[in-house]
Amino acid sequence: MDHLTLLLAILYVYTVPCEEISWDTTVKLAKNMSLECVYPLADSVTQIEWFKIKMERESVAIFNPMFRGIIREAYTDRVYFSNQTAASNDMTLTFYNASEADVGFYSCFLHTFPFGTWEKVIRVVPSDSFEDAGPPNSQMVSEPGENVTLTCQPKEKCLLEEMSWEKIQPQQIDVLISCNLSHGRSYTSKYPRQILSNCSRGMKKAFVTIPNVTGSDSGLYRCGFKASTGEKETFVMRLTVTDGETNTQYILFVASGAGVLLLLVILITTITVIAYKRRRRQQQRGPFKDFWITQNRAANNYRNTFPASPPSDGAGEDIYVNHPTFSRVPRARV
Repeated sequence: MDHLTLLLAILYVYTVPCEEISWDTTVKLAKNMSLECVYPLADSVTQIEWFKIKMERESVAIFNPMFRGIIREAYTDRVYFSNQTAASNDMTLTFYNASEADVGFYSCFLHTFPFGTWEKVIRVVPSDSFEDAGPPNSQMVSEPGENVTLTCQPKEKCLLEEMSWEKIQPQQIDVLISCNLSHGRSYTSKYPRQILSNCSRGMKKAFVTIPNVTGSDSGLYRCGFKASTGEKETFVMRLTVTDGETNTQYILFVASGAGVLLLLVILITTITVIAYKRRRRQQQRGPFKDFWITQNRAANNYRNTFPASPPSDGAGEDIYVNHPTFSRVPRARV
C-alpha cells in the first residue's frame, strides 16, 4: 500500500504541471497591481476565496459578507481587498510591493446563492512577456447605447481551427471568447460584460457584438485565428464610444482642421502662381532688356565722340571739329 501511495504521488507531481490551464485575464506584473474579479450576475455572493495555483492550491485570502476578509499569513501586508462592502460583487485583490515570486496563476473562487460556484482564473506574467497589441488595423466610432458589432476575416482561405476575441488594456488582456473549432468547443470567459459572438465549424469570419455600449467599452479589441495548417493571423480594432458633446467637438475639430488645410493649399497655390508669372515676365523681358542696354551703350558712345566744350586756340581763327564720317569742317569764327 505504501508503494502504491508513493507511485500515485509521483504520477500526480508529473501530470499536474502538464494539465492545460485556461485563463480569463492576463495581467502584467507591476509593483502595485490589481487582479480584477467582478461577478456579473445578480444573485448573492455568500463567500469568495483567492488561491494561487501551484502543485496544489494555496489560499491567499478569503472573504465572507458576514465575517469580512482574512488575509493568509504568507500574504499579510502584501495584499488587500479593494472593496469589502457586504453587498458588492467586486472582489478585486490588490497587490503592493509585488515581485517575481508573484508571477503565476490565481483563482477567484465564489460561492453564490442560488447558482452555486463560479471561478475566474488570472495569469500574472513578467512585464517583458506581456503582449502589446500593436497599431490598430481599423477604427470605429460609436455613440452610447448602440449595439456595436466588430468583425474580422482571415486573409488565407483555409480551414480554421481556433478563434478568439480579446480586449487589450495597458495592464491587462481580457479573453472575451475562445473557440476550438476542430473539436466544436467554445469557452466564454468571465468578462464582466455581456458579449455575443459566433463559434461554429466551417465559419469564414468572426464577429463579436457588444450591446448597449458605454464609454468603458472604448479600447482595443483583438481577433485571432489559427488555421489547420498552423498559420496564425491577428487583427486589432479600436472602438471609441463618445457622448454627444464629445462627438460634436470631434466633428468641429475635424471641420476646422479641414478648413485650415484648405487655406494652406490655397495660399501655397497662390504663391506658386505668382512666382511662376513673375519668372515668365522676366524671361520674356530679358531679350528686350539686353537690346535696350545695347542701344543705350551705342548712343552713349556716339555722344562721347563730341567734346564737352569747343576748344579755342585764338581769336579770328577757324575752329575745326573732328568727326569720323566728315572731313575737317570749319566752324564760325569767334
